[in-house]
This record gives sequence, C-alpha cells and structure tokens, in this order.
Amino acid sequence: MTLSVKRQVALQSHHTLGCPATTEYWTEVRSLNELVEACRYAKTHQLNLLPLGGGSNVVFTQPFEGLIAKIAILGKQIGNNQGGKVIVEAGAGENWHQFVCWTLQQGLSGLENLSLIPGTVGAAPIQNIGAYGVELKEVMDKLWAFNRETEQIKQFSVDECQFDYRDSIFKQPSSPWIIAKVAFKLSAKFQPKLHYQPLKQLLDGKSVTPQQVSDTVCHIRASKLPDPSVLGNAGSFFKNPVISLEQFKAIYQAYPEMPHYQAGSHQIKLAAGWLIEQCDFKGLYQGDIGVHEKQALVIVNKGNGTGREVMALASQIAKKVSEQFGVQLEIEPRVY
Repeated sequence: MTLSVKRQVALQSHHTLGCPATTEYWTEVRSLNELVEACRYAKTHQLNLLPLGGGSNVVFTQPFEGLIAKIAILGKQIGNNQGGKVIVEAGAGENWHQFVCWTLQQGLSGLENLSLIPGTVGAAPIQNIGAYGVELKEVMDKLWAFNRETEQIKQFSVDECQFDYRDSIFKQPSSPWIIAKVAFKLSAKFQPKLHYQPLKQLLDGKSVTPQQVSDTVCHIRASKLPDPSVLGNAGSFFKNPVISLEQFKAIYQAYPEMPHYQAGSHQIKLAAGWLIEQCDFKGLYQGDIGVHEKQALVIVNKGNGTGREVMALASQIAKKVSEQFGVQLEIEPRVY
C-alpha cells in the first residue's frame, strides 16, 4: 500500500476557523488510486471517512473519530473549444482562487466574479459557491466523482448535481460521492456580468477586462471579509434566508428599510447579515469567538476559541433572529 496514514493529527491548521481539534486518522490523497485506497482503508478498519478540502466550510466541535482524507488531487488543463466555450479541467485539490487567477492568465473569462472565495476546486460544487451575481452551476460543464460504496467513478452533468442555493446532491449527509475533478466552460470572448450592485457602482459604463473585474471583486471581498490566515473564520456562517411573499410583507411593514431580493415569483431573499446586525450581534465577542465588526454574517476566532463556543454563539444568533423577525437562519458550514 502506498497510502500514508498518520494517527492523532492536530486539525487547527487544516481548517480556516482554526479551532483546536484532532483526528484519529489522517491521510493525504494525491491521485484517484490513493482515493480508492483511502476509502478501502476506512472500510477495512470500520472508520468514518471525511474528505477535506481547504477546510473553509467546517466546524470541529470535538475530536474526529475516523479517517480524514485531505483531497490533494492536482492538475489543470485546457481542453476543447465547444461552441465558443473553452473546456478547462482541474483536480479537486487545486486552490480555488489560484485556479481562477490561472484561467484569467490563459485569457479565459467566466470565473472572475468568483475570485478570492476560499477553498478548493473540488469543494466548490458541493455548496454551489456563488458571489457577485454568478453561481458555480452557470460556469461548470461537468464533474467526476468517486462513489466510496461502489468504488465507481461517475461523470455528473450540471443537472445531475441538483444544484440549489448553496446546495447540491454532494452536500447531503448520506452522499457517497467524493469529487475528484471538475470541468468548466469558459470563454475567450469576455461578456462581463456587472449587475450586482457593488460591481455596477465601480465598473458600469467603463470598458473593463476580466482581470479588472477580478481585482474589483477581490478589493470588495477584502474590505468586508476577514482574511482567514489573519483572523480565523469560515466565511459566511449563515445562508441568506428565503421566505414567502406573505411573510415578507408582514416583516416589511415593521422594517421598511430591510434589504431584500426577489427569489422566484412568490419568494423573497433576505440579507442574513442585516438581520443579525439588527439583533445587536455585530462586533460582539464572547472570549475569542465573536461576530466580525464589518460583516455580521461572519463568526470569527481570535485564536483560542473552540468549535463548541462557535456553535453556542451561532445558536444564540439564530434564536434572537427567530424571536425578533420570525425568520429561521440556517448555517452554511458542516459541523463535526
């Protein structure tokens, strides 16, 4: 066996919240063969198996009892031109932002609005990452995933991924699939998507390049969101809630200044950060765990906070928002 398995590995540096935790077993998989070996190792030893990318969307509240397989499958290649679209493939372990930068250097556009999102290429489809008016499902062509139960590789079309808002078939707790490689349909001819308000204000009416859009997105993100390498965080901790038109009208009467967005014919999306801010959590700290002072959607760890403290604060926030607005907040990261 070529697989290297370590025991009792500290996880603090392997997830962006930086909470102390350990895993019983740890391995890094750099190829499909090693992924197969990791799955077989977990089966043979009757271990829970957790595939881990950049660790930007997880909270560890206790020691992980099982095998964590760090997905480190690398590789990037430009494929065929299909109807004006250039197909680009990337291994699941590639750093997402570095991959976006690489596509721009190749003269290809399509991913620039998704710049500076933490995590890996393989993690991106799991929650259908989205930002500044673009969602992953719009730019993905297909992906390949490994079934840990049947040991089969399957190619998924966009429809088969069952993408939804921050959701996909891969995010379901019972999903046996581990993403190994993703293909994107990019363009050599730039068609900027600037309808998202902050981008519109800065760039609309100007002649812009994909790199300028990317740089602007990076600037906006950096001004609002803390860098996980400086201040531990898991990005947006809560999803923006989607409520019925009837419920929205009732809340809007009391809060006419409330930001809101159409999300289908009879549904409205609210800004979770705004709701949290109205409940006076913005900038509030409980020990080393707190709510970021610039963006109330982000729970941060100054260094020594635990995953349980993170979840305790998240629970308080959800309870207060429910009491004040009658809106249920759902958390984005996975909790272990």
